[in-house]
Amino acid sequence: MEYVTKKVQTYQNGKMVTDQFYLDDDYNVPDSKSDVKRVMLGEGTLVVEEMKSVENYIRVAGKLHFRVLYVTDEVENRLASLEGRIPFEEMVYREEQLEEGVFLSHSSVELTVTMIHSRKLNIKALAEISLQGETSREQELTLDIDSEEAIYKKKEEQEILKLAAAKKDTCRIKEVVSIGGTKENMGTILWSEVTGRKLDTRLEQDELKLMGELLLFCFYESPDGKIDWVEQTIPYEGRIECEGAADHMYHQIYEELTDIHVEPRMDEDGEMRMIGVEATLEVRVAVYEEEKVSLLADLYSLRKDCIVETEEVELSRLLMQNHSKCKVSEELQLPEVKDNILQICHSSGRIQVERAEPVEGGIQMEGVLHVSFLYVKADDDVPFDTWQGMIPFSYLLESRETAEDMTYTVSHAVEQLSVNLLGGDRIEIKAVLAFHSFVKKPVILHNMKEVRLESLNWEEAEKGPGIIGYIVQEGDELWDLAKRYSTTVEGIKEINELESDEIKAGKKILIFKENMSIL
Repeated sequence: MEYVTKKVQTYQNGKMVTDQFYLDDDYNVPDSKSDVKRVMLGEGTLVVEEMKSVENYIRVAGKLHFRVLYVTDEVENRLASLEGRIPFEEMVYREEQLEEGVFLSHSSVELTVTMIHSRKLNIKALAEISLQGETSREQELTLDIDSEEAIYKKKEEQEILKLAAAKKDTCRIKEVVSIGGTKENMGTILWSEVTGRKLDTRLEQDELKLMGELLLFCFYESPDGKIDWVEQTIPYEGRIECEGAADHMYHQIYEELTDIHVEPRMDEDGEMRMIGVEATLEVRVAVYEEEKVSLLADLYSLRKDCIVETEEVELSRLLMQNHSKCKVSEELQLPEVKDNILQICHSSGRIQVERAEPVEGGIQMEGVLHVSFLYVKADDDVPFDTWQGMIPFSYLLESRETAEDMTYTVSHAVEQLSVNLLGGDRIEIKAVLAFHSFVKKPVILHNMKEVRLESLNWEEAEKGPGIIGYIVQEGDELWDLAKRYSTTVEGIKEINELESDEIKAGKKILIFKENMSIL
């Protein structure tokens, strides 16, 4: 007996675990920095350096990188910035058994910086990390069996999602931009922010093509002490080798912009009117291909007893790969800044998803958009300040097909954000939120692992009636009836003059045992 098999590589995401923890530490202002009079702005980023499984926990260790923009306590008030690092270690509990690998799919930090005195700051951070499990396996499926003995076989068509390629790689981004002619020459960078937007990923032959934008904001002091800022959109392209990929396939991607570095550079005239931007786009991608396979679902023999050993195999079927956008618009009254805002320099946003739940028609997303902006105010001493707030949002990621047991991953990003002055104490916030979803449904198969042919107990087989009058029940198939009453589909069709394998419930048919002497 010879087995016809097919090997299928699978990739499964485990349950995502989200953990929140607090960091609270005092930070001494370095001797090289000026005294602090007032904190204007703070930002934090988690850098995970190690993840290790310890029984039912995952030990996550790394550093909180933070930056602070502040007003100096000097005879003439100035703006200055400082940065530091705080180590952290968190034990994240997982209820389910650990998969082969775990990676960080998302992290965010809500940072609060307060003054203790002019040489010491208190750093408080609410950090959130999301860990995703992953498992990659090779499954061997039985498609057919060749045997010298006459065996009647039932095939089952299945559409499955198989893994074509999976890898983790980086794309280096290096760009240089010039500042406008009306802007001051650059001296010291006080604050910079680089965020990724409008990332579009496409599969091509043996590679993944990346196209996106970097939004650069640079707040700086000129050589003669004047404050100015630059905000520019920088398009970029990149490619990552991905052997086995093709343009008709599907892909699931996790990306993170890291190692960001911004520095002033000289132009051709020797003036500091250029900005060099470097960053690393870390990409984790899984490439899938849909394939229809004809699996051996059942078999029997009229002259042998077929002993079948099966194994349960979990595969997947694609329900949806969707890139969609949600528009958010809100008008706010800010009495605390009435008649104080002269101009908005820069705005930034961060999405916090509070609930993602499968519902009829898709996945319901609920959360808040955290918004902050830096503005010019009517104050001769320090003509800048910041505002922070949040806007709730609700969005349905639509899907043509949903299932209770479906699994999904959703990544999100702020694609566009604008804050406009409406006069008085009113502002308008408009944003476009991008959601990338990949939705799968588990497919459970009973794969034939081994088939043995043993001698048939003829005495037992002869006990049943040779001719059966049968009324077709709902859900009956000719193949199942043929196996149950030791005959063949062709035999039932011939006796009952049936032209196809389809039979309707309620129809009366005759079934003759194939191995009876009457035949």
